[in-house]
Amino acid sequence: MRPKLKVLFLCTGNSCRSQMAEGFARHLLNKCIEPYSAGVLKHVVDPFAIKVMQEEGIDISNHFSKTIDELKNKKFDYIITLCDHAKETCPYFPGKTIHYSFPDPPSLSAQTQNIEESLTIYRDVRDRIKLFVLSLPNILLKEEP
Repeated sequence: MRPKLKVLFLCTGNSCRSQMAEGFARHLLNKCIEPYSAGVLKHVVDPFAIKVMQEEGIDISNHFSKTIDELKNKKFDYIITLCDHAKETCPYFPGKTIHYSFPDPPSLSAQTQNIEESLTIYRDVRDRIKLFVLSLPNILLKEEP
């Protein structure tokens, strides 16, 4: 049996997208991936992200935001940037980097009229992240020698 791949999900504030990705990877791929998440900056984990993940049966309420500097001594097999800002500002880490950009739910929902409209945006991004995380074994196995 091969060892778990250490995967870092990176976005701007480690408050939403990377937290969702870590939650899905931990819940759905725990036999093959050891997931981590971090941000270029540190923010509070988004309450709407916590809520929409709970709808999927995944509790990320105990997650906390970390900066990439806090994980600089970890060795990752893959760094997966989840937004363009993280891709542009990510410092060098040994390991392979994959980029996939997801919309930022807090930015998209800033102009919504009510909480339900905001949650719809968060759910859409959550569902996209879930599909991406589910595809990771195939993506990462193609990358491995």
